[in-house]
Amino acid sequence: MDYLIILILLGIIIFQWKKGKDSRQSEINKKYLSTEEFKSTLAFGIYQRFCKENEEKSYSSIFLKNNPIDFEYFIAEILKHKYGESIFITKSSGDFGVDVEHGVGEGKVLGQVKCYKDDVGYEPIALIHSNMVKQNASKGYVVTTSNFTENARSYADGLNIDLITGTDLVEMWLNYNNPVSEIITLNPVNNQTNHFGTSI
Repeated sequence: MDYLIILILLGIIIFQWKKGKDSRQSEINKKYLSTEEFKSTLAFGIYQRFCKENEEKSYSSIFLKNNPIDFEYFIAEILKHKYGESIFITKSSGDFGVDVEHGVGEGKVLGQVKCYKDDVGYEPIALIHSNMVKQNASKGYVVTTSNFTENARSYADGLNIDLITGTDLVEMWLNYNNPVSEIITLNPVNNQTNHFGTSI
């Protein structure tokens, strides 16, 4: 009987130790994933994935490469959890500056996406705002792989338009539905670097 009690206590101690170890590793993973360096690197990767190429280039088969139109669908999928599940992607030409629409009626949200390497100025914000007024939309957003100029931020102030930077986009992508930070694992490779394995 004493042996059984000792085995049970030993089992509880091992379970608690493993649980604590997993919790510490999870905290390390989340801390790493929340760094600006990590998010900025992913934002640049998103830009490279969707940017329009001026000349034909070849890439490794492990890289994802899409065209700028696919970027609108990528953004809509991420932002539907923030702005609404009912999504309409506008046609690529003649959209008057609106790329994505969420919802209908008074709750409609209009969005414009910019796969840019340079910071975005006020012009896309002005276009979204004029469309919000014209369509009686409640809210708008402009999302970019880069950042916004100070002039753009000043212009958007008070217009009910969210400005979503590349690092903001990465944050949403990592956490929008099934948080990636919970499924990414860090595995030491030759005790030198970290390797990310993810289901995305």
